[in-house]
Amino acid sequence: MTIEHYDLILVGSGFASAFFLAGWLPWAADDARVLVLERGGRDSHAWQIRERRNARMTAASTFHAVHPWKKWVYTPGFGGGSNCWWACTPRMLPNDFRTRSLYGVGEDWPLSYADIEAHYAAAEEIMAISGPDNRTLFPRSTPYPQGPHRLADTDVLLQRAFPEHYFAQATARARQAAKGRAMCCANGVCHLCPVDAKFSIQNGMARYFDDPRVETLLHAEVLELATRNDIVTGVHFRREGKEARVNADLIVLGANALFNPMILWRSGLAHPLLGRFLNEQISVNVDIDLDGVDNFGGSTSITGHGYMLYDGDFRSERAGCLIESFNTTQSVPLRSERGKWRQRMKLKCIFEDLPRSVNLVRPSAADPGRPEVVYEGFSSYTQRGLDALP
Repeated sequence: MTIEHYDLILVGSGFASAFFLAGWLPWAADDARVLVLERGGRDSHAWQIRERRNARMTAASTFHAVHPWKKWVYTPGFGGGSNCWWACTPRMLPNDFRTRSLYGVGEDWPLSYADIEAHYAAAEEIMAISGPDNRTLFPRSTPYPQGPHRLADTDVLLQRAFPEHYFAQATARARQAAKGRAMCCANGVCHLCPVDAKFSIQNGMARYFDDPRVETLLHAEVLELATRNDIVTGVHFRREGKEARVNADLIVLGANALFNPMILWRSGLAHPLLGRFLNEQISVNVDIDLDGVDNFGGSTSITGHGYMLYDGDFRSERAGCLIESFNTTQSVPLRSERGKWRQRMKLKCIFEDLPRSVNLVRPSAADPGRPEVVYEGFSSYTQRGLDALP
């Protein structure tokens, strides 16, 4: 049997694969061959709006959750998580890369903020990020491609009170129509943007997948990787009820935190840390009734970012917190009192978390072909951050 050979195979078509492809293709030969294996389909934005869902396949149907109360949000389909994300794009701060050295918690990154700053700028250019034109807490070598969204009156008050720590949110929700995307309409259903203002792989990076050197196979479920002498050489996948194998010089796992480890499990590439330390941010919402100040005057669904509780020596004891302010009645119910309908504010307080080994992905005992997700909860470090919230 002849096994097709490619220069590059990408597993998945979401953020990781798309940005890797965008960086790889300019250096590739004119006759290079690339294969993208995507488990889901390629549902157009028009189809998504008509059907009011991001994809035909649901995320919940692809894995087993030991703790069903914990939701894992992603889209099994072309573009992956870019279909359902909310498009908030803050950078990490320089101190985030060295929390072990500064605060004695977590681990230092093997690179610094300065090492990747230019890559931040390049990604923001591709996504046409709208961001603050005034100073921020993270150094920038270039301005944001689009200017900031209009702040709500509540944000203006917070910025006046905390001029060094409160800014317009950097976001991939377009401030101005550009690159085939409409201007954000601030309706607050960003997981399924009705006007296609939010950046997605489909509206912002499809050209890389449409390159004549790239072949995309939809409805192709990757089963395992083929190895020889501890080197990955190929990919086994299933499509239309048939299994096949393809080889490549370079293979990139660009699925997500649930399926990348699952593919490695299936491939026999066991390691004590494989699938462990599944981790994400923790958030709580705070609703505030206002006195004489109307909300919902901004130009996008989330308008402000507050760093008042984000960084400092306290991080040696408890988690830092990034604050978002909502600007939509989809997320903040109007008040019922006459004349005070808009006098309500919702802040989302987002805390960092330290990874725990008990949070993990493993093959399901009932169905070894599916990942099983175990999530026992967040760290005591994060809980202390929550407890300290004013």
